[in-house]
Amino acid sequence: MKFSATSVMLPEHDLGETVELLAALGFEGVEWRCRRIPANTIGQPYSPWGNVKHDLSPTNLKARGGELTKACAARGLEVVGLATNMPADQLDEVRLVAEGCAEWGIPLFRLGAPRGYRASENYRTLLDDTRRAFEAALAICAPLGVKAILEIHRGTVACSASQAYLVARDFDPAQLGVIFDVANMSLGEGAEPVTMGLDLLGEYVAHVHIGGGRPTSGERRDDGQLPWKWDVCDLADSILDVPAFLRALHERQYAGYLSLEDFRGIDPVTKLGGQLAYLKQHRPA
Repeated sequence: MKFSATSVMLPEHDLGETVELLAALGFEGVEWRCRRIPANTIGQPYSPWGNVKHDLSPTNLKARGGELTKACAARGLEVVGLATNMPADQLDEVRLVAEGCAEWGIPLFRLGAPRGYRASENYRTLLDDTRRAFEAALAICAPLGVKAILEIHRGTVACSASQAYLVARDFDPAQLGVIFDVANMSLGEGAEPVTMGLDLLGEYVAHVHIGGGRPTSGERRDDGQLPWKWDVCDLADSILDVPAFLRALHERQYAGYLSLEDFRGIDPVTKLGGQLAYLKQHRPA
């Protein structure tokens, strides 16, 4: 297994600065943020979900793809994939990204459900709509040789590995994969035994996101209930047993990337360097 980092963590770095930083720290690949900057954040301070310095989007991917792949290759980094945020039913956006990936040899990109989960809607309706949307999206991606990947994520159709399997199970794993995201699974929803999830998804596990999370208690409510919230934290402090998870991946012969996601507001060099060192310390031989 190899280690990458998502450029979503580095909104204040341009493309070249991102490459230089991650290469210097010893990462082996980069998962690139490829999203339109929200109009209301343009000109605002940089943030992971808003304005970013390395403006890579579905619109400019074809034009900037050569710059991206050349910069990474020069520093020995692999372009692992793209962290896009479009829903699968936005087929014009899907086509832009899929064609850009095919043009520049980028193997996969993240694709979401048509909408998030809400308790007011029957989950089966969301599941059925998601599968139909992915079927249409894969009809675009598959002929181009580009894989779409569904992320296990809080508040979505796939909060857990078993829910992701409900979406993916009837599709060709060469065309649709799953991001096994223990960062999200460590933050309150989707908690399942990781070995069970890895076995269930099997060949659908195309990529892994890793980051630390743990519960913290809030203020007790007037009705007596103690509420809980979930915070991101250092991998060594996570509710997830990280060394055991790495061993589980190794035992299942996972040879892809683990992409670090850590959105704590601390110095990026200290944060990324420390987390990478911890991962390498526990990477099975």
